[in-house]
Amino acid sequence: MAEREVAASRGVIHKVLAAAGVHSLVSNAWGYVDSTIRWCWLPNWLPSWCPSSLNQLKTAEEQMLRCVSSPFSKQYVPISNNNRLWTLAFSSDPLTRTTPLVLLHGFGGGVGLWAQNVDVLSQHRPVLAVDMLGFGLSTRPQFSTKPQVAEEQYVDSIEQWRRKLGLETMIVLGHNFGGYLAVSYAIKYPDRVKHIVLVEPWGFPESLDQSDPESTIPVWIKALGAMFSPFNPLAGLRLVGPLGPTLVQTLRPDFKKKFSSMFDDNTVTDYIYHLNVQTPSGETAFKNMSLPDGWAKRPMLHRIDRLHPEIPISIIYGSRSSIDSNSGSAIRNIRSSSRVDIITIRGAGHYVFADQAEDFNQTILELCKNVD
Repeated sequence: MAEREVAASRGVIHKVLAAAGVHSLVSNAWGYVDSTIRWCWLPNWLPSWCPSSLNQLKTAEEQMLRCVSSPFSKQYVPISNNNRLWTLAFSSDPLTRTTPLVLLHGFGGGVGLWAQNVDVLSQHRPVLAVDMLGFGLSTRPQFSTKPQVAEEQYVDSIEQWRRKLGLETMIVLGHNFGGYLAVSYAIKYPDRVKHIVLVEPWGFPESLDQSDPESTIPVWIKALGAMFSPFNPLAGLRLVGPLGPTLVQTLRPDFKKKFSSMFDDNTVTDYIYHLNVQTPSGETAFKNMSLPDGWAKRPMLHRIDRLHPEIPISIIYGSRSSIDSNSGSAIRNIRSSSRVDIITIRGAGHYVFADQAEDFNQTILELCKNVD
């Protein structure tokens, strides 16, 4: 309940500040500061404020993948406007003709986070993991500030990527933000998607500020909403500069635990750090697609009825996650004549695929076994 109150309060405060013109001023000021820190904080001949680079990110990814035993290839797939999508292709049988499984990571993620999954998932079909535009090792362009246009940029980038690789059809699995884009893509290109798997998807329900505008929000929660609404989601990580790696290790020790079967060092937190202190391209796009309370400006539930009825959807939640699973029931109600699976994996949080990797992998294999 507390999370919903925080979400609603930030929306209320945003409206008040917008009416006074304060929010716009603060947002512009902070946007300038944040971009300055990342883009031109120090001259090239001085040490970088953030101890990171694309080469360090690539090394961190290689460390994440060092325990993967399946053969895989790496490549940059060129798309329009000189952009490139970093792609890993896994396959235990290079001659297989089964429908490939495409993995779309969530906000702030990258291909390395699938390290505990790709060996099992690629046993029966090709698996492709891609760093989405603006994230990971893919190009980090400037997106439109208009949420619909930014969403279209993402969808178009996925379609261009598909065409370049010559994929006829796909099973698309998206975590968090990746789930939102998976459905958006399938609405526009239904002939290319055989099955959608949503893992803890973001962006489906309507903001509580819109659905319950008369809710009473404590003053202190309103104050927190006002304080954080102008910030890019991960701006603080760049702001602290050299303290960033330590900050990630301190605030997110759970990531180390999630991958403890593979690593006993800071491999995962190092990767998380290097992923998220590069140019905040996808991060800024995500912010522009979100309300100040973190909900989607264009909720997917408003459009889910446009999805072709013959495309099945499987929705996976973690039993210990704070994500509201009511969206799954809403999708099932809206698509009453279509296949909609709702699956809860016990003991898992938001990062289901890492928290309970074995159960997750077997669940995905079962969901996909009847797809050609």
